[in-house]
Amino acid sequence: MLRRYQPQWIAVRKERKANYDRHIVNGNCSPLDQPCEQGLRWGHSLGTRLLMWWLYLDESGDLGFDFVNTKPSKFFTVCILATSHRETDVAFRTAVKRTLRHKLNPPGKRNRMVDELKATSTTLAIKQYVWKQVADKTFGVYCLTLNKQRVYAKLAADKDRVYNYVARLVIDHVPFEKADSGVQLVIDKSKGRRQIEDFNTYVERQLKGRVPPDVPLHFIHGDSRNWPGLQLADLFAWGVFNKYERRDNAWFDCYRQKVLLEELFL
Repeated sequence: MLRRYQPQWIAVRKERKANYDRHIVNGNCSPLDQPCEQGLRWGHSLGTRLLMWWLYLDESGDLGFDFVNTKPSKFFTVCILATSHRETDVAFRTAVKRTLRHKLNPPGKRNRMVDELKATSTTLAIKQYVWKQVADKTFGVYCLTLNKQRVYAKLAADKDRVYNYVARLVIDHVPFEKADSGVQLVIDKSKGRRQIEDFNTYVERQLKGRVPPDVPLHFIHGDSRNWPGLQLADLFAWGVFNKYERRDNAWFDCYRQKVLLEELFL
């Protein structure tokens, strides 16, 4: 009987999965399996866990550059909320759902239902309520803030190029080289078809050199109302943006311990 040919990478993946299962049954645990108060720890010695990354990208501020005739924001922040723990991704959904039910749509006050958490329309107390529900989970926040007043005029005319470049700089800091199950990047759907294609092509070109060729890359441009992770990314992005735009650190200081990248660009 002929044996069906099996690509080497499939055999390697099966071996990793078998080793990982034995590792868990024996009661051992790697740093990747433990909550990390300082953010996201992904390295471990065995290299046996099938690792999936969930990334949520959102921004705060605008990309207007006419400081003479209009009043655009002085800064623009791109933020990625990242986790390699499925239970953390589930916790994101639970935290948002619970906050909407108990804080924004409480019983007796549901004449006008709120279906999304937005940083600009929620109080600090509500943001802190959300934070307490995810503070002990394993995730990292990566943010880069653009000082728009220092952007060259020629480059400022191509806003999509500016956005894609800043987003790529943030993605470069997320350590998903050890992903062997997949990388899913969810972006708030605010672009047209051509812009989405340009973004996907640009980012995919950058990622292909950092992950194994058999690891699938998923780009999802979705409605933030359907993605709790995006709603949390919006809250975290606004906290960093507010720190620079209004010199207000109140919200940012609440989750500072999870911030693994926070830099001012230009």
